[in-house]
Amino acid sequence: MVLWRDRTGAFSWLRVAALIAAIIPAVWLVERTLTHDLGSRPINEALHFTGTWTIRFLIATLAVTPLRVLGKWPKLIGIRRYLGLTTFAYAVLHFSLFVVDQHFNLIRVATEIALRIYLLIGFTALVSLCILAATSTDASIKRLGAEKWTKLHKIIFFLTPLAIIHAFLQSKIDVTDATIIASFAVLLISLRLLKRYGNAENPLAVAGVALGVALATALIEAGWFALLTGVDPRLVLEADLDITMLRPCWYALGAGLVMTLIAVIRRNARRKAGQRQPMRVRTA
Repeated sequence: MVLWRDRTGAFSWLRVAALIAAIIPAVWLVERTLTHDLGSRPINEALHFTGTWTIRFLIATLAVTPLRVLGKWPKLIGIRRYLGLTTFAYAVLHFSLFVVDQHFNLIRVATEIALRIYLLIGFTALVSLCILAATSTDASIKRLGAEKWTKLHKIIFFLTPLAIIHAFLQSKIDVTDATIIASFAVLLISLRLLKRYGNAENPLAVAGVALGVALATALIEAGWFALLTGVDPRLVLEADLDITMLRPCWYALGAGLVMTLIAVIRRNARRKAGQRQPMRVRTA
């Protein structure tokens, strides 16, 4: 019962939603396994599947603070630990499948990690996640102190780029999904920077960040294809400007505009609430 109740003991729909979201990919993977829907290389497909969901839940974890600030939803903080531990669980499953793929030969596993840069980067991100998971309890916060605990958990800003780089290198030529994930991460981190400098609730500032991230996404994608395939970056940029093709930059812009809309709605709600407050009359 504790899992779907908040700290006051009340039933929490947010926690229920987080638990369901955590379970669905695992159930889907089991269903695909039982129905032989993982193709000719099931372990390899399961590896990609769990890796994809690991980074998706990582992005969802990063999204909690910007959404809480923009939407004035303090209860969102209650599911951040759930999302973080879900990220850790899928990362461990991802690594475990890699060990299975290497036929449980731990020496070979260690050798592969040492010799392949994308595996070393991914393993470093996994170790960082282990640190976060091990210190995610209330007891850890009391033992370390709130200030030290907060500093330690900023390691998420170190492991996120590592996880994205791992995804890019693993994707090789087709980096569409990795680019979308990277753009979301940059957007969310940029919104956190807005919060630091006092503009987190300014819709124009949020819209500016959204546009900047979308343009940066298009440029990075064009540069990646130019370096790896020799494709003229202008062709990639032309494709990015075509909204009917729904390239990664449009996903970034769409996510940013959703954040902007949330900021606008909350600002208008705050203004209306202020107008409804009765005027105070001073008496002599």
